Amino acid sequence: MRTPRSRFRRILSWFLRIVLLMALLVGAIAGTAWWYFHPAFTATPGIIYTQRNGQDLTLDVYRPAGQNGAAVLIMVSGSWKSNPQGFQPWMAASLLRKGLTVVAVTHVSQPKASVMEIVADVQRAARYVRHHATEYGIKTDRFGVVGGSSGGHLALMLATCGGPGDAAATDPVDRESSAVQAAAVFFPVTDLLNLGPSTENAHDNGPPKSFRKAFGPDAMNPPSWQVIGRSISPIYHVTAALPPIRIAHGDADTLVPLDQSLRFQAKAAELGHQVLLEVKPGQKHGWLTMLWDAHVFAGWFVEKLGRSE
Repeated sequence: MRTPRSRFRRILSWFLRIVLLMALLVGAIAGTAWWYFHPAFTATPGIIYTQRNGQDLTLDVYRPAGQNGAAVLIMVSGSWKSNPQGFQPWMAASLLRKGLTVVAVTHVSQPKASVMEIVADVQRAARYVRHHATEYGIKTDRFGVVGGSSGGHLALMLATCGGPGDAAATDPVDRESSAVQAAAVFFPVTDLLNLGPSTENAHDNGPPKSFRKAFGPDAMNPPSWQVIGRSISPIYHVTAALPPIRIAHGDADTLVPLDQSLRFQAKAAELGHQVLLEVKPGQKHGWLTMLWDAHVFAGWFVEKLGRSE
């Protein structure tokens, strides 16, 4: 007959075994996660691709082990503000593990630079990377771009407005194309002239109310704003040449409402293009599982930009 003490020891032994197994499981999961988010790559940081208002604009190139020749430009931008320290390689682990070369592009933050100047500068960044494609181990016809919010806006401006350079330009970089062959974005701004139910809509037919200084002194003049807003809204630049586009957007986003992506999708459909829009039920301007969505984006980029040769 077992005594109460022996039963206690038996229960304690099983409890300790369970705790040990749980600790081993947690350790294994943590170790696997650490391994996954630390892929092998070589980094070339702080490459100056142009200057704006006396400030160097830089990009970082991350070349994975087993490059497949495709590159993805990451627009390091939120509220049209940018910081080279705002991007860390682990954020692009899924891209790097797929053999995609990652180029993190930064810009001068508004209002030191206008959004129009920022758009021009990221176009310059694409041309710069294409000019140095051989040096970076990538193919000039296999460029993707990714970004979220204002970064998504900049990515879609590349996807809709990217194109041939100036063949007569003195600078050889400016002779290159800024086109991309695929874009995957989170909750992008697509139409600055029609902000809809956004909390940034002041209902005065002007710029987003928290970003008035971001668009230059003429933006508060209604006729001028119509020209400015149209020039930097991706929805007005959709053409038959639109590359494949993928969007993830929460239906509870009040800053950049889902309406922005729905109308962009509809505009593309008018010209025979299918924009893949994944609506995230109940999600606002960002969500906890965005790293998983980034993983899905990575697989999609491999599909659209081609696998290793």
